[in-house]
Amino acid sequence: MRETIDGALFAQMIIHAAASINSQKQPINELNVFPVPDGDTGTNMSLTIGTAAAELRKKPCATVGEAAGTNASALLRGARGNSGVILSLLFRGFAKAVKDKEVIDGRDLAIALDFGVAAAYKAVMKPAEGTILTVSRLAAAQAAAAAREDPTPEVVLEAAIKEGQIALAGTVNQNPVLKKAGVVDAGGKGFLIILQGMLDEIRGEPMPDGGEDGVQAKEKADFAALSQEEITFAFDTVFIVRKTSQQVNLVPFQAYLNSIGDSLVIGEDDDAFKVHVHTNTPGDALNEAQKYGVLELAKIENMRTQAEDLAAGRHVQSTDDLDAVEQGGGAGRKIASPEKKYGAVAVCAGDGLAAVFGDLGVDGIISGGQTMNPSTEDILREIDKTPAEVVFVLPNNKNIIMAAEQCVPMSEGKTVIVLPTRTVPQGISALLVLDPEAGVDENTRAMKEALARVSTSEITYAARDSDFDGFAIKQGDYLALTEHQLFGTDRDIGALLDRLAHAEAQQNAEFISLFYGEDVAEEDAQKALALFQSACPNAEITLLAGGQPIYYYMISAE
Repeated sequence: MRETIDGALFAQMIIHAAASINSQKQPINELNVFPVPDGDTGTNMSLTIGTAAAELRKKPCATVGEAAGTNASALLRGARGNSGVILSLLFRGFAKAVKDKEVIDGRDLAIALDFGVAAAYKAVMKPAEGTILTVSRLAAAQAAAAAREDPTPEVVLEAAIKEGQIALAGTVNQNPVLKKAGVVDAGGKGFLIILQGMLDEIRGEPMPDGGEDGVQAKEKADFAALSQEEITFAFDTVFIVRKTSQQVNLVPFQAYLNSIGDSLVIGEDDDAFKVHVHTNTPGDALNEAQKYGVLELAKIENMRTQAEDLAAGRHVQSTDDLDAVEQGGGAGRKIASPEKKYGAVAVCAGDGLAAVFGDLGVDGIISGGQTMNPSTEDILREIDKTPAEVVFVLPNNKNIIMAAEQCVPMSEGKTVIVLPTRTVPQGISALLVLDPEAGVDENTRAMKEALARVSTSEITYAARDSDFDGFAIKQGDYLALTEHQLFGTDRDIGALLDRLAHAEAQQNAEFISLFYGEDVAEEDAQKALALFQSACPNAEITLLAGGQPIYYYMISAE
């Protein structure tokens, strides 16, 4: 049994943990009580720690302090959703506790877990029990108790997980929503899977391979695991092709790629396909691909030169360095110089919504909000590019607000103000009152007041069966939401639209905007407009093509 953990082992523990949660992300997603297909917990936590695992694979760390610091930094940049942000906070506190240590034992591990809990509780405005916070706090307390008896890391981590499992089982009774649904907290379960993955690495257990479907195309080759002799084909090649027809037969193309390379994975849907292949002739692969569609995106990296750099301890260049190369070699962030006092960055999904924000003068659009929450790094990148002294950030989704708030201390040379917009219509209303001549406090106050006046309703579908708040919901049912609370369900979308049109918020509104999504035909949208015009004769009603996925309609009432 190992007495201590060094930098290399800690890095492998995080990599193992990332593989563990990736393999179980769907069962975690299914614990989400609300059946809306929107940024599920397992996906967010897996993507968040996956960022750290990728960083640790390419950056050898000599000490635990260095490895924990690298892990915390990557988690912060890659944090997605509230669960991802809290996970990053837990490991940020952990990193502070071990920053000067070459190796740690079980006592150090217990202290670091406690530091992580303290950091998470401090950062969350209103900590709620029956969540990942509860599970992590009780697990850390038991780790401390175990360390006093036996300072072996394996013993301490095992004790933390056992107590965490008890705490997790208790969450069903601590949170009224979980109690109604009869499930445990998804974030707490995800955290324990991560701890278990770390423990499994200490014990030498095999790492889960490839996630729940057993196949996962890598965005990057695992250069640390390759030697020059093993690299038969030099170029790691990834590209996406938009199909010219849904009836495209990729079997001949697959045979061709197998003839010029290896490590082939092809994923496809009705509209596009993505290829990962190792080959010595990437140009040939791309040329052949264009017989099947239009090339949209490609990434080619030389694994032989990367392996040489890694072996020599040099920075391993990848396509991520292209921006820096074009600038003249600097690998740092690009910060736009201020050209005006105010700028804005908004999160939305759909070309129509992006166009609306563009018309309102938004400097940066971050694609996301439905099913895929952007990371802190995604948001920070757009803030950096905004040429303004003060940048207002509009998350437009309750599960993105925390990730956006992490950008405030990370911003360089700009004042960043995150407005708590929980919906796209709130973001639009806030922007409408931004006054270029007013002071920062005055604008912030006016924008918050404007977003508070907006009532937002949405129609989407149920991603899973659920018994929620008195509604027996079946997968595929249409769901009507008002301020993210379940308003009603139906198998007929027209019936739900009619009920929303006659609801109090719409009946009392002066202005109503209907944003219809990418799956709604214009003819059907016009019928929805006529319905609202008939039901709300005193309101000025506007129909807009939002193009948003997942949500058939977003309805703004003021």
